[in-house]
Amino acid sequence: MTGSSTQGIKTVLHPVSDLAKAKEVYAALLGVEPSADSSYYVGFEAEGQHIGLVPNGGPQSMTSPIAYWHVADIEAKLAEVTAAGATVKETPHDVGGGRLVATFTDLDGNVLGLIQDS
Repeated sequence: MTGSSTQGIKTVLHPVSDLAKAKEVYAALLGVEPSADSSYYVGFEAEGQHIGLVPNGGPQSMTSPIAYWHVADIEAKLAEVTAAGATVKETPHDVGGGRLVATFTDLDGNVLGLIQDS
């Protein structure tokens, strides 16, 4: 195994059907108020983790939570996982503030995410 290492899972996004009610549940679970709160995304920072709520799965059409591995070089990591048999689902793209995200599926169809911060 050559490759670049990851910085761990620091972000998990959850698709929710009722953003307002989900926000209450996650605030109670995490013990903090949202750090980002809009009609299209609610995010919480808790114990070094970012937990995001995405109404109706968002533009990615998420159907289950996605764990995002933070990496230094998203293109290199995506090349490594695809060489190992993964399939790109969502190519790297900027979601604001220089943050790049991408998703891929493993051999069993599980969706995993990558994040690179500039």
